[in-house]
Amino acid sequence: MPTGWTIRRNLAAACVRLAPVGSAQPRVGVVGHVEWVQFARVPHVPRAGEVVHAREPFEEPAGGGAVAAVQLARLAGEAVLVTALGEDEHGRRSVERLHQLGVDVRASWRAQPTRRAVTLVDDARERTITTLGSRLEPQGADGVVDWETLEGLDAIYFTAGDPDALRAARKAARVLVASPRARHALGHGVELDALVLSTHDEVERHEAARSGREAALVVLTDGARGGSYRARSGETGSWAAASPPGNPVDSYGCGDSFAAGLTYGLGAGLGVADSLALAARCGAACLTGSGPYERQLGAGDLKG
Repeated sequence: MPTGWTIRRNLAAACVRLAPVGSAQPRVGVVGHVEWVQFARVPHVPRAGEVVHAREPFEEPAGGGAVAAVQLARLAGEAVLVTALGEDEHGRRSVERLHQLGVDVRASWRAQPTRRAVTLVDDARERTITTLGSRLEPQGADGVVDWETLEGLDAIYFTAGDPDALRAARKAARVLVASPRARHALGHGVELDALVLSTHDEVERHEAARSGREAALVVLTDGARGGSYRARSGETGSWAAASPPGNPVDSYGCGDSFAAGLTYGLGAGLGVADSLALAARCGAACLTGSGPYERQLGAGDLKG
């Protein structure tokens, strides 16, 4: 079995130039959450009692489910997103905007308001997020969601939902990748092909400790230092971060874009090393844009 150093070396080389994905695009989707996010740039996150003036404000539907769905649509040409939204202006605007970005949204509409968030990006390009309201999650019993829409997909990324929604995703797709942020959907014996989390996120690490045994592959990201993985088979390895294709601007969405790239790669039949290399490129590309969607990796970037 290769050593961790050998795997790191090979992945670093792969990040420079990824072999093109085959001509048959995988069919991909996301089951997860959407938040209506107000973005703004600040010199630094306000200290207690301080007033800081924001600049360059804009709004987008975002959150892990939305960001991953848009990244998958840009890689595969289209993607399905099963989600839940409030029956309000933010919910309707989310569907309209995500459709513009190539996502086929299948939403169950709720009486509760669509969750909102405020994201401040400081001069160090780091984002700080405050959420407003409860996260709305799709449920397996949602009568308005046609779960058969997902049947035959090559890969699904799961960020939020109940255990029945996770079971429906598992039944539908050949490859199922999940985030520990799915929380209570995990830990019920549903097999995952991969679980993706941040090394520095205590909530994700706690949830992964509870449900990681369900995953054939556990991937731990570590920002600019790349990351590491461990497989149920006992194989372990690491990868180097890809170089951003431009100046860093905004870290919002990098992790979700990474997870989408991994999902796409595994769904396309790439091995773990190439899938992680693609994921690293997706995260690095997202870093160079303002907000999650300005500079995500596209299908044209895979041709080489």
